[in-house]
Amino acid sequence: MENQTYNKEFHLLPFYAKSDYAMLNIIVFFFLYIFGVLINCIIITVIYIDDQLHTPMYLFLCNLALVDICYTTTTVPKLLYMLLSGNNTVSFIQCFTQMYFYALVGLTEDILIFIMAYDRYVAICDPLHYHYILNRKTCLLFASGTWISGCLNSFVFTIPVSHMSFCHSNTIHQFFCDPKALINISCAGSEEFYMVNYLELLIFGFFPVIFSLTSYIKIIRVILQIKSKNGRKKAFSTCSSHLTIVIIYYMTGMSVYMIPPSENFMVLEQVFTVLYAVVTPMINPLIYSLRNKDVKRALLRILGLKHSI
Repeated sequence: MENQTYNKEFHLLPFYAKSDYAMLNIIVFFFLYIFGVLINCIIITVIYIDDQLHTPMYLFLCNLALVDICYTTTTVPKLLYMLLSGNNTVSFIQCFTQMYFYALVGLTEDILIFIMAYDRYVAICDPLHYHYILNRKTCLLFASGTWISGCLNSFVFTIPVSHMSFCHSNTIHQFFCDPKALINISCAGSEEFYMVNYLELLIFGFFPVIFSLTSYIKIIRVILQIKSKNGRKKAFSTCSSHLTIVIIYYMTGMSVYMIPPSENFMVLEQVFTVLYAVVTPMINPLIYSLRNKDVKRALLRILGLKHSI
């Protein structure tokens, strides 16, 4: 069936209804965006400058910070423009371009979090072979493979949505072009999307979660077998930050995509989407910087300050 919205426009409806607190929304989202980008840039800069942080763990952390910058940049600047101008219109091409990059960073972060779990597994469970298993070549291969996989799978994810027909409405009840919101206004062609979506959830959702949880179960078992109290504390501190991020990422993601498509849940869905797409990318570097002594020491060294951490 020919797509009936081709050469037409979508209308994004942030937060489901016109807000009486538009200026407050602008200030809040502007602060969240600037703060998130700034803190992630600091993490990348500290890792790049400090030679002691040139390890596999911090290479992956650097990539995670870059993904989080892209996450918020994909959605928040357009949202701020809509709130400031009052123009909620996006063209068909603009909408699916935004969707492509949103899916790209989402899939990339999903794979990256799994690789970081594997990194912690090798570091704790097989420390003697850590630098052999995760050598420079392997780490660069993992990092580049993660981004390439995200690019390719984003095409696979976005193309079925672009083939759907949207005749029920051209109003998207979301603050960006979210696939789930587009499904709600489609009238044909969603079968192909659901097929691809279920396959993507199985490969990039279910399997990474299971493998990550299995890794951390084995990690906890190894940590509990360490006789030294300081040894257990040090071992746990190296993976507790990432475990926290894993929990936050999958809990917020599941909250968004497990909410049933209903008008009664539209506001709740948008709230969880803000947490998933805007707040979580800002929290990730804070978790690492506040809980990771190496990062704090490196930052103090760069600033020329004494430290007692």
